[in-house]
Amino acid sequence: MRILVVCGAGASSTFVAQRVRRAAQERGMDHSASAGTARSLPIDLDSADLVLVGPHLATDLDRIRDDAARRGVVVVLLPDDIFADVTGARTLALVEEALRVREPADTM
Repeated sequence: MRILVVCGAGASSTFVAQRVRRAAQERGMDHSASAGTARSLPIDLDSADLVLVGPHLATDLDRIRDDAARRGVVVVLLPDDIFADVTGARTLALVEEALRVREPADTM
């Protein structure tokens, strides 16, 4: 699973990506996580399976979802308090939930 975390400038997304990657490794999951920006998103989508969108980009969510859907990429809007998730466990749970929700549609 290739996770892309997107924020405005790339700083906060870097922290979230590091934390979710570490949480996945601790659980023995083969997930990678990288950080990106709203500006680099059109290029970065090609190397992602799932995009975690920073809460401050909520106004761009429809456009991001449209771009991602064309590539079969799942998009999750992160909650406002996600930056307090210092272990990455809560963020990883959001990833797992998004994948569970997607599963039934993939088998149709």
